[in-house]
Amino acid sequence: MENILGAIDRGLAVTGTLVGGVRADQWSLPTCCTDWDVRAVTNHVVGGFTLLAGTLTNGRLDGDFDRDWLGSDPTTSYQAAAQAVSTAWHSPGALQDPVTLTFGTVPAPLAAVIHLTEVLVHGSDIAVATGAEHLIDEELCAELLATMRRIGIDNFRVPGIFGPAVPVDQQVPPHLQLMAYLGRTVLPTSSLVDTNF
Repeated sequence: MENILGAIDRGLAVTGTLVGGVRADQWSLPTCCTDWDVRAVTNHVVGGFTLLAGTLTNGRLDGDFDRDWLGSDPTTSYQAAAQAVSTAWHSPGALQDPVTLTFGTVPAPLAAVIHLTEVLVHGSDIAVATGAEHLIDEELCAELLATMRRIGIDNFRVPGIFGPAVPVDQQVPPHLQLMAYLGRTVLPTSSLVDTNF
């Protein structure tokens, strides 16, 4: 992607809109992420943003993914974490130095694509669960899918990251095509079953 930082900021904003639109009675709704409801997906995202911001800033991946990152105000927590990780990505040299993620150290441009994938896919998880798929940035999902196909992700098709690509009707929206490419089973109802990521 020619402007990966712009894409990340755009994705952060869209997912922020989705998080901000979650009603009080929707946080406990199930998602396509096995065993995770909307709040748990959002907590994972906010924790991931916070830890990645720290990694980009000081080179260390420190923190507990399983803690409660949301507190009593998930929307404010999301916005703070999104701002922190955006600021970290925009710092001088952020796209030059290798980045340590939970599964290893990778070149910064690849880490940025992985981060964008996290933003868009988990944003889609929230959108599907809460009936807000119309807010998904389909153009950005399509661009990310094309990028992932171009660079190849076979080395990441392992349990806990991505599964084998699942055949999907090319007429479905780009966010569903993206999820299928990452190993999710896309059901005819547009519901998703996730065994990875």
